[in-house]
Amino acid sequence: MQALQREAGQLAAQSRSLLGDLRQLEVERDLRTEEARQAEAAANAAQQALDATTVRIEALERERQAQLPDLRTQLVDIYKRRRTGYAAMLFAANDAREFARATRAIASMSRINERRIEQHRATLAALRAERANQEMNAAELRRQQQDAERARTAAQRAVTARAALINRIDARRDLTAQFLGELQVTYEKLQQITSSGPGPVEVPIAPFRGVLDWPVTGRLTGRFGQSNRPAGTTVRNGIEIAVPEGTPVRAVHGGTVAFAGPFTGFGTLVIVDHGGRAFTLYGSLGSAAVERGTAVEAGTELGRTGTGPDSMPGLYFEVRIDGRSVDPLQWLKPR
Repeated sequence: MQALQREAGQLAAQSRSLLGDLRQLEVERDLRTEEARQAEAAANAAQQALDATTVRIEALERERQAQLPDLRTQLVDIYKRRRTGYAAMLFAANDAREFARATRAIASMSRINERRIEQHRATLAALRAERANQEMNAAELRRQQQDAERARTAAQRAVTARAALINRIDARRDLTAQFLGELQVTYEKLQQITSSGPGPVEVPIAPFRGVLDWPVTGRLTGRFGQSNRPAGTTVRNGIEIAVPEGTPVRAVHGGTVAFAGPFTGFGTLVIVDHGGRAFTLYGSLGSAAVERGTAVEAGTELGRTGTGPDSMPGLYFEVRIDGRSVDPLQWLKPR
């Protein structure tokens, strides 16, 4: 009972700790959600900038296409002039003034054409670079958005798992409290039965310590003081002996039957009072062959084995001296 009370306290502390972890996970989930929203907004802005860049590039491409006829005319003119180029314009000058004017015109046209072409090429190159950069940024933002979404999903899964764990702990704590209450009732009832005065027994049990016959012949599967629950919170007050269901169970010493019938936590239970505040308990029986008040001798059949709380066939055997449980193996014959 004390172990169960400690377990209940530990479960309550664990539940409170998990509630704190749960709140942290909820905050993380909200942060991840906000990051995902911001990443999505940034991705949309990047997409708009990318679309605007595409529009500018398309406009420049149209402009380039529109400039092609002039460039074609210029190239045809250069082709027609062949190697002489603009030399004919110079040779057509009648005097030095016309020659100078022709020279300036030729130089100006060359610079304009070269600057126009280079500027056009530079603009196209810059816009293509800008478009590549925007595409890279958009891809990075999409990656960030995916990462944020994954983080948010993971956080949500963690929150859900923590909430489920808290529910399981709460259910286990409730079950422990219920079991503790039932155990308290059982304990009080057993104390009442095993606290009665000396029975009508002529031969006390004390001189037979270590030489009593076993109630059944079987394999010992649970020792006195060992845990009898997976969580390790309660211990056995007796021993468990594995035998086939329906095996006869015999009294280890003479006495009077103090109790025979169903008992919470013990299945069908028979308690034999040996006098001098000494009792033996035979639990997990399928049926009892004696009634309360029956006088029994050593070897008298008390009932037949049934199944224990773990649904395995066998016998639960306990020895109580002066109101407390003792190790039955100290009273039974060694084997």
